Amino acid sequence: MTTITPNNGLNTALNSIVPDFSANATSGIHFQLSNFKGKNNIVLYFYPKDGTPGCTLEGRDFRNHISDFDNADTVVFGISRDSLASHEKFREKQSFKFELISDEDEALCQLFDVIKEKSMFGKKYIGIERSTFLINKDGILTNEWRKVRVKGHIAEVLAAAEKLP
Repeated sequence: MTTITPNNGLNTALNSIVPDFSANATSGIHFQLSNFKGKNNIVLYFYPKDGTPGCTLEGRDFRNHISDFDNADTVVFGISRDSLASHEKFREKQSFKFELISDEDEALCQLFDVIKEKSMFGKKYIGIERSTFLINKDGILTNEWRKVRVKGHIAEVLAAAEKLP
């Protein structure tokens, strides 16, 4: 379950402080945003579903550049509505060197406004719009990418992370 600290009027708008939140992640980790304050920048990338082609490619791209993100003092977390069990299998199969956060109750999806109406083969449905957010060491949302196309995306996120102090 995800817990979000009351935001007292703050939101996930660019150049605003991201409200503190906690959520369960793979490897038995209980993610708490405030634990990274003053230590690391954070990349939160939202993706639709474990094991699907685009989501696998995106995760592999982050995996292949994880040492570059480490060098930029930036920690990467993937987020979807899949269960922790699904995340653990996906992470293991793809040898991801970063954790995946389970947002089954959609609290983080709502906080970052990534739940959108989508269309596939003429049928409309509600799902996660592939999006990425970069939060600096002060907890401020410095960059956001919405309606992400996977190809070339990770290089763009890394370039932004490398510019942060």
